[in-house]
Amino acid sequence: MCLKIWCTLSVLLWFTGVSLAGNAIVPTTTLALAMANNTSTANGFSAQINGNAAASNVSKVDIHSLLYPGATTKIYAHLLLWFGASNHMNVGYSSTDAQQVHRQIADMISRGIDGVIIDWYGPSNSIDQATKLVMNEAEAHPGFTFAIMVDQGAIQWNSCSGCSPQQALNNQLQYVEQTYFPSPAYLTLGGRPVVTNFNVDLSYAINWDEVRASLAIQPAFLFQNNLGFTHVLSDGSYSWVMPTVSDYGLGYLQTFYDTGMALGKEQTVGATYKGFNDTLASWGSNRIMGQQCGETWLQTFSEISQLYNSGRQLPALQLVTWNDYEEGTEIESGINNCLSISPSVSGNSFQWAITGDENTVDHYVAYVSTDGTNLMSLAQLAPGNRALNLCSYSLADGDYTLYVQAIGKPSVTNQMSPAVKTSLACGSGTSTASGLTLGANPTSIAITTGGSGILTVKVTPQSGTFNSAVALACPGLPNNLKCSFAPPSIIPGGSSATSTLTISAASALVTSTRHQRATLIGAEWLFGFGLFGTVFLGTMDRGRSRRIVTVCLMTVSIFGAISCGGHTSSTVPANTIANSYMVQIQGSAGSIQVSTAVTVTVK
Repeated sequence: MCLKIWCTLSVLLWFTGVSLAGNAIVPTTTLALAMANNTSTANGFSAQINGNAAASNVSKVDIHSLLYPGATTKIYAHLLLWFGASNHMNVGYSSTDAQQVHRQIADMISRGIDGVIIDWYGPSNSIDQATKLVMNEAEAHPGFTFAIMVDQGAIQWNSCSGCSPQQALNNQLQYVEQTYFPSPAYLTLGGRPVVTNFNVDLSYAINWDEVRASLAIQPAFLFQNNLGFTHVLSDGSYSWVMPTVSDYGLGYLQTFYDTGMALGKEQTVGATYKGFNDTLASWGSNRIMGQQCGETWLQTFSEISQLYNSGRQLPALQLVTWNDYEEGTEIESGINNCLSISPSVSGNSFQWAITGDENTVDHYVAYVSTDGTNLMSLAQLAPGNRALNLCSYSLADGDYTLYVQAIGKPSVTNQMSPAVKTSLACGSGTSTASGLTLGANPTSIAITTGGSGILTVKVTPQSGTFNSAVALACPGLPNNLKCSFAPPSIIPGGSSATSTLTISAASALVTSTRHQRATLIGAEWLFGFGLFGTVFLGTMDRGRSRRIVTVCLMTVSIFGAISCGGHTSSTVPANTIANSYMVQIQGSAGSIQVSTAVTVTVK
């Protein structure tokens, strides 16, 4: 445990620039980078009247996090590859540009997307050329897959001369079989390549048995909507966005999922979307489904979580769509949550108010800067927490510029606050108080096995001011309890300061050997390092990043087998009856040490 704390603290101090002696500000990013376009959208793309957001900085939180806990659902983006052609909107890039395809796949992977469903319009055209680029790029990213959706336009515009619709579809799927099925990145279901179609049956009378007979490899055919589950040859069905309904399509989605759950052997492919607006499409008919500042996006995920869970999984989900700019369903440029932030400073407290729905926010990141341009991350806070005690961060007295960024839910735009300036006066550790008092509220809590309880710990100077950091701890805890302070140290100043203490109880009997303890220490350290690396390593040169990673990995390899207490095993007793414990809470600042006790009952 001590190794884990030591190494994590070392990494934290290294990257944040907070040293025990120096109080230096070491930038981890810049204001421009934190607000820059981090998507595959063209840099010059501007916001459109149909609701498409401008190229922006969007949340890269994994999209799977919007699903129910324990979800194993595969998430696919519906991809359009017709941009760059004269008969489509100019979005600033060409779908036949290999570098653009690379950027798109990289962007999808960074958001947690597992693959793409390509809206395909037959062979020997620019869309087919772009599809081959997607195939090549998918093959370069093991685990990322693609599949073909045959659009009814493939028959309408790319039929062979003199062919009937039936013959055209047969020929096109034979081409898909020869060109795309062999790819190791092609999406399969039970070992069979997946093929979907869009509105083929609505436009043509197709004998699907004849289609199947024309192919040497038998695909898994997925059709559309509720009736798709019972379609001839159907292996399942997918849902879509329904812009003409009045409830944002939620009723349609519920009946689709209900139908799929009643037919357990059929593949159910759900749908989520931000909205719909085809007023800018040349074929549009003014169909509009509002985005509700990101709420439509979140509601379509919520619909899934209300019906599915870890014991009843939704197999697959299609994002409708990745880049249909013309019908206003694209999420490539992000989803605008219409949120704004108003920061302020009161004394040594940095705080902010928001306008908009906070349920579109995943977390906040607070930044400090000495020049207003180069930023250092101070803290990451969950929604509902909108204040920081600046004196708890070992910052030297002086002038600073502060920002806070609201990181959106997956694919929602990130919003940066305006700058706010402050002259920090924490006393640089100079104290005039003669002593401290420490208290807790409440003084007793009851928690369940596997659960946790929360207390407020308050440190108050007996007189004068106390501007040194008071470190908080729970010494001598029983093995089945764990303490966590937020923040772990506080500066009471001239009045008092508080920290939130969470006490957790272990859920079961746990026995570990020295080898297992070492493995856990290494794994926990690597996990902690990964969190820091997400924020910090991306802004550093590769050489320095590799050196830092190497040093820390060497440290783990040297100390990984050392357990701090020297025990070869440890046992955490399972609580089968209520047990009461007296938990000591301690505050330390140099030679000054104060403590109090609370009663914790575990049921």
